[in-house]
Amino acid sequence: MKLFDGVRVLDLSRMLAGPYGSMLLADMGADVVKVEEPGAGDPMRAMGPPFLPGGESAYFLAINRNKKSLALDLATPAGRGVFLELAAQADVVWENFRPDVMSRLGLGYDVLSALNPRLVMCSLSAYGQDGPYRDWPAFDLALQAMGGAMSITGAAGGGPVRMGLPMGDLAGGLFGALSVAGALLRRTRTERGAHVDLSLLDCQVSLLSYLAQYFWTDGLVPGPMGSAHASVVPYGALATRDGHLIVAVFAEKFWRGFCVAIGHPEWERDPRFATNRDRLSNRPTLMTLVGDVLTTRTTDEWLSRMQAEGVPAAPILGVDRVLEDPQVKHRQMVVEMKHPRHGATATLGTPIKCDGEMGLDVTPPPRLGEHTDALLRGLLDYDAGRIEALRQAGVIK
Repeated sequence: MKLFDGVRVLDLSRMLAGPYGSMLLADMGADVVKVEEPGAGDPMRAMGPPFLPGGESAYFLAINRNKKSLALDLATPAGRGVFLELAAQADVVWENFRPDVMSRLGLGYDVLSALNPRLVMCSLSAYGQDGPYRDWPAFDLALQAMGGAMSITGAAGGGPVRMGLPMGDLAGGLFGALSVAGALLRRTRTERGAHVDLSLLDCQVSLLSYLAQYFWTDGLVPGPMGSAHASVVPYGALATRDGHLIVAVFAEKFWRGFCVAIGHPEWERDPRFATNRDRLSNRPTLMTLVGDVLTTRTTDEWLSRMQAEGVPAAPILGVDRVLEDPQVKHRQMVVEMKHPRHGATATLGTPIKCDGEMGLDVTPPPRLGEHTDALLRGLLDYDAGRIEALRQAGVIK
């Protein structure tokens, strides 16, 4: 699945948002060169526990597959010179430094685009390249807090809770990959590159979607509702005799099936529950009745009955069960990576399937500087003497 075949990405990003997005590009065939500081490299190389034998970070392993590593000191004139030569041949420069860092290094978009007018540069930062917060440091937790996510996550009346998935960062990687794809498409028509200014806070605010529109419509500030929905009843996690399941009666056509499945067909005609509006008005009464019924059978029994009536329902799976789930495995969302140190190692597949291709060819995350010599020889035609001089000067590793 080489949707980005022939696209070269110089990836200066670290931590999570940037590397996750560049991994998406790499999974789709882009040639992603991870440019790291010669010392410790990406800080996520040391993130943990847990660590694989030998001290390799499981966190780093998860978001840096299918890339090459070039250890290059951009703080030195020689290192910047090497980078400029690489940028002249690149399609994308991908970075998540704080605003102005690239300019202070002499590698701002104005410099790079003058060298390579077709270059697409994507700058991911917490708050964007301008505005009153542009210089504030931030990580996922701050973005979830300031973007509204923490105010609507958790149980009603409880304290602030972050989403279990780090969506403050992951959404930035997703929007970044999408924006690069769009900029590359435009380039095919105009021959012009682009500078994408991607704010992780902007991404979080955009995810408010209908919740923001609700507020503008009725003036009510949304709050946490656990797994319930402000506009749909029944909807959420329900306790059974031996656990929980979720039910989502998201349209009237499912209400009849739900009533039949739980053995109370008369509720379909009960004026308190006949329509979703009625059920919203009588939410506490209905959910008490539903809760009393659901605890009489096991989760599997209820799932069987719900599915027989076409009611959207599902078990609540832990990560261990997700990774063993037959549908997940059938869709090749768990794949095998041949690691040079650890042998066959499980990793996640890609959700992007194209032209019937399900699989994903996976190379393990690179060791720091693993491809430095090969890249300088192959892309820039440096000879052994020049490479060794850069190494002796500490410019490369």
